[in-house]
Amino acid sequence: MKATIKTQGQQFTVSEGDILTVNRYPNTEAGATVEISEVLATGEGENFRVGTPTLAGAIVSAKILENKRGEKVIVFKKRKRKGMERKRGHRQELSVIKIESIKV
Repeated sequence: MKATIKTQGQQFTVSEGDILTVNRYPNTEAGATVEISEVLATGEGENFRVGTPTLAGAIVSAKILENKRGEKVIVFKKRKRKGMERKRGHRQELSVIKIESIKV
């Protein structure tokens, strides 16, 4: 069964066993289970159901495999002939999750 979920400000179409990289869940450790209740659509073919905007009672449970940091992004700003240069870096906090079950 497939489900379209909304988590951490992003939407994903998932099925059981899928592994996703999403923005980090706050205050969670690796091995914790997360319940995602914002399920937008579920099913395939004749069993396809769409929520308005979410399906009531539908829950997707996921296990956090690891918390990590993403690749470093360099932000460099320069104004020509003004002597202004600024270099900043950013690394996004990420969680790797595995979809365990989809309950409708």
